Amino acid sequence: MSLRPTITAALLGGVLSAGSPALGSSHREAPFITENPKVDATDFYMFRSYEPGRADYVTFIANYEPLQATYGGPNYFALDPDALYEIHIENTGDAVEDLTFQFDFNLTLAGANGRGLELPVGPGGATKPIAIPLIIAGAVAGPDDANQQQKETYSVSVVRGPRRTGTQAAVTHDGSATFQKPLDNIGKKTFADYNAYANKFIYDIDIPGCTPPTGTKARVFVGQRREAFAVNLGEIFDLVNAGIDDTGDNFNAIGALDQGKNTLDGAAVTSIAIEVPISCVKGTAGLGGNAFGAWTTASLRQGRVLNPTATFTSPTREGGPWVQVSRLGMPLVNEVVIGLPDKDRFNGSEPKDDMQFADYVLYPTLPELLELLFPGILTAPNVFPRTDLVTAFLTGVASVNATGSTAEMLRMTVNFDPTPLADQFVLGAAGCFDPGGVLDPTNEACDPSGFPNGRRPFDDVTDVALRVAMGYLLPVADAPNAQTPLTDGAVLDRSILPNAFPYLPVPLPGSPFVGN
Repeated sequence: MSLRPTITAALLGGVLSAGSPALGSSHREAPFITENPKVDATDFYMFRSYEPGRADYVTFIANYEPLQATYGGPNYFALDPDALYEIHIENTGDAVEDLTFQFDFNLTLAGANGRGLELPVGPGGATKPIAIPLIIAGAVAGPDDANQQQKETYSVSVVRGPRRTGTQAAVTHDGSATFQKPLDNIGKKTFADYNAYANKFIYDIDIPGCTPPTGTKARVFVGQRREAFAVNLGEIFDLVNAGIDDTGDNFNAIGALDQGKNTLDGAAVTSIAIEVPISCVKGTAGLGGNAFGAWTTASLRQGRVLNPTATFTSPTREGGPWVQVSRLGMPLVNEVVIGLPDKDRFNGSEPKDDMQFADYVLYPTLPELLELLFPGILTAPNVFPRTDLVTAFLTGVASVNATGSTAEMLRMTVNFDPTPLADQFVLGAAGCFDPGGVLDPTNEACDPSGFPNGRRPFDDVTDVALRVAMGYLLPVADAPNAQTPLTDGAVLDRSILPNAFPYLPVPLPGSPFVGN
């Protein structure tokens, strides 16, 4: 048996795969974003929809607010009504967004006077209406429930051209431009069936300028979901203080002997999910227009003044232009590729300006760090500059997912049919390559519709990251660990994933029991 270090995506996010960066989940990746968890992007997914009958759509999922404990009451995890959340698509090869979906949230209280739900308190006929302290007053069954005190709504806009100067139009459902977000999964007493409740907030939508396939409509959902990324955060950030004895290839594992501890199991995130017709996202970029890139951002107003007499709707005064504070394409780039002095700058940057960070890719420190932490076990490739990573990180791979742009973003092509969930391999499209970067579609683990051709929830980006970090795409002579099937040992349980939109699991209840 061979001892292989358990090195997870939390330390390996910036390592790149054969086609795009191989990265994992992103949490608290820059100093400033730790002060603003509501606009902290954790994961970004993009894939051809594999729900039966939906193959003509691409699903985009942007997760925010990391490490949610589902019992996090009494206020739980609403998104920031003073922020702008966006999903950008680049399909013309110039590293500038061509299509942007903007999500703008609003938080209000029930009641005609804006004071929320009130109870009559006091003796006899001398009662006073007093606002209750909780966001609910009883069991909740659906939108606009009378027991719901706090209501979260949002609008969706599609922008064609640059995000701030392009042409904007409202996305609607049944003629309305207002959408509702479900409450988080407070517990079993509040929700008799949370899955049925949350599904009422999946909307069929009309996207101006996008023609859906006959007999279908695009869809959108925003709400709390169970974390679908497996990682052992505590030990990893303690100088990768872990190891497993693993002899399996982990090709299609659901978690047998090589199962590592998943410290995110049971945690939740807030998902912004939108399903868009393929015809709407295609452009003039690589592979005959069938390849494109995408990323998510969150922005805040440049000016913020604290309100000394804060109210529910006005704890601050916000003004000025939007300032981007979070960015995520291939997750964890900022955490483990970008140096500490530049992390906040990266979060505020745009893909078209990414050459300013090129040295972090050409001369990566992550493999050197792993060699220092595991002397005699791991040896970093000694080939500089790392052009194997440049192709993946900044351009994509020709004939695989190159879009013509030179920038960091998650890339994919729609040239491959989606793989049903039950048949997906955890190594995705990375399993189609032999060590040295040689394409071999006959490989047992080859699944061309998965990561790094986009990213699906089941794709094990950590294992791909481990292998490529240590030179999987380089000749074996230049990378002693090029053929070492490294794994972090933490494998997602496929059975928790739904086979339908929005594809991420229902969050666990904050309270699993029904009392009196």
